[in-house]
Amino acid sequence: MKYTLSNAHGLRCTVTDFGCRIMDLWVPDRNGNEADVVLGTYDEDKYRNYGTGERFLGATIGRFGNRIAKGRFSIDGKEYALAINNGENALHGGVLGFDMVVWNVESVSADSILFSYVSADGEEGYPGTLKVKMSYALTDNDELVIEYRAITDAPTIVNLTHHSFFNLHGEGNGTVNDHVLTIHADRYTPVDETLIPTGELAPVEGTPFDFRTPTVIGSRLEADDEQLRRGGGYDHNWVLNKAEAGALGKAAEVYDPESGRRMEVFTTEPGMQFYGGNYFDGSMVGKNGLPYIKNCSIALETQHFPDSPNHPEFPSTVLRPNEEYHQICIYKFSVL
Repeated sequence: MKYTLSNAHGLRCTVTDFGCRIMDLWVPDRNGNEADVVLGTYDEDKYRNYGTGERFLGATIGRFGNRIAKGRFSIDGKEYALAINNGENALHGGVLGFDMVVWNVESVSADSILFSYVSADGEEGYPGTLKVKMSYALTDNDELVIEYRAITDAPTIVNLTHHSFFNLHGEGNGTVNDHVLTIHADRYTPVDETLIPTGELAPVEGTPFDFRTPTVIGSRLEADDEQLRRGGGYDHNWVLNKAEAGALGKAAEVYDPESGRRMEVFTTEPGMQFYGGNYFDGSMVGKNGLPYIKNCSIALETQHFPDSPNHPEFPSTVLRPNEEYHQICIYKFSVL
C-alpha cells in the first residue's frame, strides 16, 4: 500500500508499508524545479527480487543495520546465530529483515505516517519479541524526520537505520562524485577484507576519509588507500563528534553545486555509514528510465557502529526489558 506525504512548501514523498520504504522524494532546486532525489521503484514486487544491495533502496533496516561478523554474538554469556546473507556475515537484519516485511499503519495524515511491526522471538535468529514503531514526517522546515521506538521482552540487540540512496541531481542523473560532502567526525572505523570493523577508531586526518571540511566526494576515490580498496570506494562508518551521547546533532551535509540542493543530516546516533553507491553497475533502471550506474547515489545511514555486539569498546546496542530504544534521524533540505 502506498501513501503520499507533503508539507506546506510542496516537499513530498511516496512511502509504502512494504519495508517502510520511501519510494520517491521530490525536492526543488535553486530555480524551483523539482526532482525526485531518491533511487527506487514503484513496483513493490521488484524489491522482493532485487539483489542484496538493491533491495534496501529507501527501506527501514532492522533488527540490526550493517554487518555482524559471521552472524554471531553473545548476550549475558549466551551465543546467538543469525541468518547469513553477506558472504560469511549477517547484513541489515538478515534474509527477511525489516525491509522485507509488511508493516502495520497505525495512523496517517497529510504530512506524517506512523508504522508498527512486531518481530517475533527468534526471527532471523534474534532473541526476544521486539515491538517497533517508526514514523516519517515532513515538516514545514523542509525536514524529513524519521523517529524509531522499540521495546523487547528479553535481552536483544537493536540497531535501526534508514537506507535511502540520494542523488541531488535527481535519481538516475549521473554520479554523486561531484557532490560536496561534510562529515562531522574526527574518526572512523577501518574494516577488514569482509568489511567488518577491526575495532580501531582511526583518525581521519591525513586520509581520504577526512570530510571535516567540505570536500568533493570523487576527489580522492583513486587514492592509493587500502581501506578504499576494501570498500570498493566509500562504505565505512564514521564516529560522529558528539558533545553528549544520545543528543540530537548535525552529522553531515551534502551539496550539489549544479542544482543548489543541499541536504543536512541530524541524528541522535553515535555513527553514520557513508556508502557511495560503489556496486551499482547500470543493470538496474530507475523510475525515469535511466540506468543506475556506479557511484550514482550516496547513502548516509545514521546508526550504531557495525558489529557492535562483538566489540565491547563500541557503544552498546543491547536492549533489555523495561528499556526503550529511541532514535531520531532528520534529513533537512534547502538550496544555496
